Parts: sequence; structure tokens; C-alpha cells
Amino acid sequence: MDVELQNVIAHFPQVKEIREIESIQSGLINRTYGIVTEGADDYILQCINHLVFTNVELLQHNIECVTEHIRAKLLERGEQDVERKVLRFLPTPEGKTYHFDGAHYWRVCVYIRNSYTQTEVTPDSAYLVGLKFGEFESMLADLPEKLGETIPDFHNMEFRMTQLREAVSLDKAKRRAKVQALIDEIERDADEMCRAERLYREGKLPKRICHCDTKVSNMLFDAEGKVLCIIDLDTVMPSFVFSDFGDFLRTAACTAPEDEPDVAKVHFNMDIFRAFAKGYLESAMSFLTPLEIEMLPYAVRLFPYMQAVRFLTDYLNGDSYYQIQYAEHNYVRTLAQYRLYQEVCKAEPEMCEFIKTQINADFRK
Repeated sequence: MDVELQNVIAHFPQVKEIREIESIQSGLINRTYGIVTEGADDYILQCINHLVFTNVELLQHNIECVTEHIRAKLLERGEQDVERKVLRFLPTPEGKTYHFDGAHYWRVCVYIRNSYTQTEVTPDSAYLVGLKFGEFESMLADLPEKLGETIPDFHNMEFRMTQLREAVSLDKAKRRAKVQALIDEIERDADEMCRAERLYREGKLPKRICHCDTKVSNMLFDAEGKVLCIIDLDTVMPSFVFSDFGDFLRTAACTAPEDEPDVAKVHFNMDIFRAFAKGYLESAMSFLTPLEIEMLPYAVRLFPYMQAVRFLTDYLNGDSYYQIQYAEHNYVRTLAQYRLYQEVCKAEPEMCEFIKTQINADFRK
């Protein structure tokens, strides 16, 4: 076995009788390993990417607050098999849920046996994602502890526009002339797309504790296909509910990859929207304000717009942030995301009407 990993695991004394340590390739941010033991529990070991999550103390504080609060909620309502329905991270002898070895940060959580993830998005799975993430937000709506932003300004549209305008001004890669018409189109809608931040400053729109990375693969299922719990909690932080609603649909309801070169293939799948929105509203209606519900279609527009801005910013800066496979990759991504934004705008009246029907159906119960 890897001596370095064994030395790290020794700082989590609950892990005993190790039989095997295996590398797990899924996940793009953290290095992950499975620990198989001779005992009752197996574990997941992760090396936290502290270049992405620069404040590991804050990161783990958020996760501890969230998992403890959810566990208490589950126990309060008499749930069975609670340990399979919320993640549990192990403490070090110092009482922290991470260990710093001088170069890297490590953490260990209990592996939930006989569980699996899904990647395929169907109306059925989209409904379950909406239901579960709405429930996740609902359980955290009364969280007493204050959480911080693990990635500051992650979904702040004003901040993303500031970045774009700086990139346009500097024009480091001398590409501005080529994309000026697209910049002008984006700027025409910028005031409207930054609406959430203005409403927040006016005290009209709250921030909630959100997952900020809603996707099917961030839920664990049991052998019967029932959802056990939400995983990958690194991005859990204060945000608008739009983060969980809009970002899922940006990828799940798009009929093409986010870097599709033929924009004629980029459309918005209303079946996925309806299924996800139905599930989400069923579990989140109890705490959402009328304004939050009214602005859910705005959330669906916001995220392809924001991602187009981010790709365009990187393109103007010379491709310094996103990995690219060819010279114009970020430009192709920008066009695909902007086309999705346009398709979502066309679908907005239908989205608004569907949400009204769901509200009316809930009211009639």
C-alpha cells in the first residue's frame, strides 16, 4: 500500500484494519481514494484541491454545519437508516474534519455501501433531482450557523460582467474585433441579467444555503433506485436558489454538449424542465418567496448567459482559465451557450405558464 496515504490515514484513528486503498477516477477537482477495511465500515479519502478551495477551514466548517443539521432533521422526523442518508466525516484527534500534512489537505468520510450514482438525465431522474435538491434547501432554510462562500462570487453575475469588461478593455489575445458584435449583444441584456444582485441589495431577494452544483451524479441511490442523499458538498454556500435551479437545467435540458460547434443542434428540452421544476416546487414551495418562484424562469436564462460570459472572458484573455482542446474552443463554447440562452428566452412564456399551473395545483390541495 502507498506509504504516504497510510501516513495520512493514521491521522483518522477510526479507520482500522485497512485491506486495500484504491484510486477513484471520477471527479474533476479533488483526488479521491476508496479505503476498504476488514471492519464494518469502508471510507472515502480525499485530497482537497486547495487551489480551488483556498479556505479549507471554511470549507469544512460549511460541510460540518450542513451535515449535522440535516442529520438532526432526519432524526427529528423519525427517518430510518439515517447514516445512509447523510454524509459523515471523521475527526482527527485535534477535533478537525481535515488533516494538513504540510503540503496537502486531506479528509475522510464514511462510504455508504450498496449505493450508486447515475449520470443519465431523463424526465424521471430530473424529477428526482428537483425533489431532492428542493428538500435539501428546505432542510437548511433554518440553519442557525453562518456559512461562508467557498468560492467567492461563484454565481455573481455582476462580478462576471466586471471580468468580461476588463477582458474587453485589455484585449490581451487581440480577439476583441472578432467578437465585438457578440459583446454588444451580451451588453444589451446585462442590466436585466444582473437583476438578482440589485434585488438582494434592496432587501427583496434572500440568499439561501444552496448546493450550487446540482446534477444527477451528485446524488446517491440505493439498489431500488430511491435517492439516499446529496453528495459533493464542497460548493454548499449562501447563494440565490437560482444557482440550484438554473445550473442544473443549463446542462440537463440542453440538447447538445456545451461546446457543440453546430449551434443548430442546441435546443432547450421542455420535458426535462417540466419534470425538474415539478419536483423542485413540490419540496421547496414551503419556504420560497413569491418573488423567488416568479423568477425561476429568469434563473434558467441566467446560467447559459453567465457561462457564455465566462467562456468569452477566457477567450479574450487568451484561454488562461478553462482547458481547451483547440485554438477556438472557448469561442465555440461561447456561441453554444449563447445560443442556449436564446433558446431559453424563447421558452420563457411556456416556463412561466407551467410554474403557474404547479402553484395553482399546490394551492388546490
